[in-house]
Amino acid sequence: MADVTTAKKAAKPVKKTEATTVRLRSDYQTKFVPQLEKELGLKNVHQLPKLEKIVLNIGLGRSMGDKKMIETAKNTLTKITGQAPVETFAKKSIAGFKLREGNMIGLKITLRGDKMYEFADRLINIVLPRLRDFHGVSGKAFDKAGNYSLGFNDQSVFPELSFDETTTVHGMQVIFVIKAHEQAHAKALLTKFGMPFEKENK
Repeated sequence: MADVTTAKKAAKPVKKTEATTVRLRSDYQTKFVPQLEKELGLKNVHQLPKLEKIVLNIGLGRSMGDKKMIETAKNTLTKITGQAPVETFAKKSIAGFKLREGNMIGLKITLRGDKMYEFADRLINIVLPRLRDFHGVSGKAFDKAGNYSLGFNDQSVFPELSFDETTTVHGMQVIFVIKAHEQAHAKALLTKFGMPFEKENK
């Protein structure tokens, strides 16, 4: 009986720790922080670039009244992030665009913590390599604050979606919100994450 009890205990699955379940977060804390301190010449850990959140946006544009498009966009964001999107609305009316205050104009999701790192890992290592004729992302898509934006023409590059879920095509914007003192520091952080930037012509 003792042998059976021992065998049952041994068969119990080991609970995964945070470090093993979120690879990119663990790598940042254990490897990238000391590397960035040395490479950027920063002595204060609070000066190091840090990923604060990832924001995904889908603008509906001319399709803002199209229920099928709205449902498709909601499904896309839910499937690829594991979160329900938030609807965004027009703050003022613009006659030229036939836009009225209060109209639903898009969908948004903000990722933080583990989900943020998990999404960044999948995006960099699985999604981007699936792009047709991909030669790297632009190194010029940083804003003055060091935040980085990526645009996708359609959602079919995300493996979480089935063929039927990509027949109604829509674009998407992904913004990496980075706390950094300068753009070069933000780029250094994303490079550590594995972001495949295009080679600059000298």
